[in-house]
Amino acid sequence: MIELGESQNSPTEFAFEISHAPAGSLARVGTITTPHGQIQTPCFIPVGTKATVKSVLPESMKDLGAQAILANAYHLYLQPSPEIVDEAGGLSKFMNWPGPTITDSGGFQVLSLGMGFKKVLSMDSTTFRDDDVIAQNKDRLAHVDDDGVTFKSHLDGTMHRFTPEVSMQVQHKIGADIMFAFDECTTLHNTRNYQEKAVERTSAWAKRCLDEHKSLTDSRADSPYQALFGVIQGAQYEDLRREAARDLGSMQSSGISFDGFGIGGALDKESLGTIISWVNEELPEHKPKHLLGIGTPEDLFVGVEFGVDTFDCVLPSRIARTSAVFTPQGRYNVSNAAYRRAFEPLDDKCDCYTCTHYTRAYLHHLFKGKEILAATLATIHNERFIVRLVDKMRECLKDGSFWDFKQDFLGSYQRSSGLSAD
Repeated sequence: MIELGESQNSPTEFAFEISHAPAGSLARVGTITTPHGQIQTPCFIPVGTKATVKSVLPESMKDLGAQAILANAYHLYLQPSPEIVDEAGGLSKFMNWPGPTITDSGGFQVLSLGMGFKKVLSMDSTTFRDDDVIAQNKDRLAHVDDDGVTFKSHLDGTMHRFTPEVSMQVQHKIGADIMFAFDECTTLHNTRNYQEKAVERTSAWAKRCLDEHKSLTDSRADSPYQALFGVIQGAQYEDLRREAARDLGSMQSSGISFDGFGIGGALDKESLGTIISWVNEELPEHKPKHLLGIGTPEDLFVGVEFGVDTFDCVLPSRIARTSAVFTPQGRYNVSNAAYRRAFEPLDDKCDCYTCTHYTRAYLHHLFKGKEILAATLATIHNERFIVRLVDKMRECLKDGSFWDFKQDFLGSYQRSSGLSAD
C-alpha cells in the first residue's frame, strides 16, 4: 500500500491514498477520504445540479452504486440560496444524501449560460475564432473583468456578481466535501490571445480562492473540513495547459495549497487523452484529479488511462429524459417503434432496478405516453450503467486487465451519431 499526499490542511478529514499504480502508466486506483465517507477511485460521480439527480430519489442513487453526488453552486446560489442550504445543515443533509458531495464553482454556468450555450460549450477546435464568442441568436448575459463576472440570472433577469471570494462564500455555505476554485471557462472558439489572458486571470482568481478558503475555514472551525480543488484551463494549447498545471500545482497562499485539481474548460475531444496527459504529467502525483463534465464511455476509458481519478457529467440523466439508454453495444432510443413489443430488459446484462423489473416495451409505452416514470426508470439504468462501467475499470486496473477490458468493450460499443456533441 502506497500512501501519498494526505492533505496538509486537514489530514484527519480529507486525504487521498493511492493503492495501485500500473508501471509505465498514469492510471491509478485510490481512495479519497472525506468527512462524509470515502470515494474509491477511479469513480464516476452523478450530477445533481440543484441538489437532485433529476427524477431519481437520492436513496435510489445510493442503491445503484453512486459514491458521491455533484451539485452546482451557480444554480443553488440562485435557488434556494446558499443561506437556506446552510441553515438546513449543509448539502448532504438538505438533500438526504448520506455520502460525499461536491460543488463546482459556478464558473462554467456563469460563462456558458451567459453566452447562450445552455448545455455545452463547443467541442470542435477547427472552427471560427472570436474573443466575443456568443451563441447564435442569443444576448450576452455575462461580462468578465479581472475582478470577477457580472451576470444576469437566467431565471428572472436580476443582476448578480461572482468573484473568487463570492464563489468560496457560496460553496462554504452549501457545505460540500469538495469544492472547486472559481475559474474563467473559455470556449474552443476563443482566440489564442484570449486563452492566454484567461489562464492568467484564472491563476489570479485561484490564489484569491485559497486566501478566502483559509479565512472561511478558520471562521467555520466547527464545520467539517471542505477540500478545495484548483481548476486547470488552457483549452487545446499544450504550453498553456502545462503552464496552468505547474502554476496551480505548486501554488500556495495563506499557508495552504490545493487539495486536488480539476481539468476544466471546453476540451477538444479528438485530443482528450493528449490534453489530460499534459496536465497530469505536471500536476503533483499524490493529489486527486477530476475531469469536469466528461461522461461518454469512450471518454471515460481515456480519462482513466491517463490518470483521472473522478468524473462528473449530466449526460446519463440528460439523455435518459429523451429515451436514450446505454448498452454495451451502444445506445438506442427506447421510444422507437421497434421496441413497442420488445418484452426484454433495456440491457440483459444490467443489474439495475429498471432492467430487473421492467421491459423495453413498458418504457416505450411510458415515453409515448409522456409519463414521468419514464425518465425515472431510464435515468436509473443510465446512471447505473456508467457508474458500473467505471467501477469495472477500477477493478481491472487492480488485476492488470484494464487494457484488455478497454479493447473488448470499445470493440463492441458503437458510438452514436453526433455523440461528441453531448
